[in-house]
Amino acid sequence: MQSNASVIVVLGTGGTIAGTSADASDNVGYTAGQLGVDSLVSAIPALAGVPLEAENVAQLDSKDMTHAVWRALALRCAHHLARPEVAGVVVTHGTDTLEETAWFLQRVLAPAKPVVLAAAMRPATALHTDGPQNLLDAVRVAQTAGACGVVAVLAGEVHGARDVRKVHPYRVDAFSSGDAGPMGCVEEGVLRRFRDWPAGEAIGTAGLPEDVAMWPRVEIVTSHAGADGAIVRLLCAAGVQGVVVASTGNGTVHRELEAALLEAQAQGVRVLRSTRCRNGRVLPAADKALPAADDLTPEKARVELMLRLL
Repeated sequence: MQSNASVIVVLGTGGTIAGTSADASDNVGYTAGQLGVDSLVSAIPALAGVPLEAENVAQLDSKDMTHAVWRALALRCAHHLARPEVAGVVVTHGTDTLEETAWFLQRVLAPAKPVVLAAAMRPATALHTDGPQNLLDAVRVAQTAGACGVVAVLAGEVHGARDVRKVHPYRVDAFSSGDAGPMGCVEEGVLRRFRDWPAGEAIGTAGLPEDVAMWPRVEIVTSHAGADGAIVRLLCAAGVQGVVVASTGNGTVHRELEAALLEAQAQGVRVLRSTRCRNGRVLPAADKALPAADDLTPEKARVELMLRLL
């Protein structure tokens, strides 16, 4: 059956793409989340003929992303995706926590229509800002027939929610998909796809308590030279329900930290081993008592563990 869906909904959450600076030559000394999403859309002439709806969900620096905003964003995405006239949703977002939001939305929604995250490394007031092109590319991806799942579009590349990660603090090509590579690229407004769209089973928004204080507390600790178990024991005393360890290498953990993590696990705290390495994955091993997070980064492993606990 042919779909008549054509509307693209753009949901704004702030970030550098909506940031401003008093000095147009300053690409790092800016204030994020200053412009509303309407301003971002109206600044792109090529979008004038596209049936768009724009809505602000939040206006914040994504380093300050909260579970409450995640829940609100997931609910608004679900609402618009359910509308038959909507072809897809674009979310403008900051780059600092984009990869976490992408994985959260994919696991909660696993949408049959595209949810495309667009971001920028330079503020809207920069001499050569990257936001407008990224937003335009994101809309084009959202308009692509057969698109589905959660992806991110930056610097002409399309990254799947599971693989996307920020790998540079300020360059415009700051994102990678690790070993998997990008799932596609945007060439003059047309998507060239290399891999399948993200898929999976949706957890759904009904399982997200409105009171975010009820969400499971999951923290990240890091294994390093001289590590011990003090932080883990303090977290357990504070009532933590899950711990992700950013391990060295292929999931190796300092023996003193590992002992504390095994104690925590025996007490009922859920533990996942990820790796500090930005590429690769933690290979499963029968002799490891702490379960592995496969190819999820520590940040995404935290989201995954939190959702499992929910």
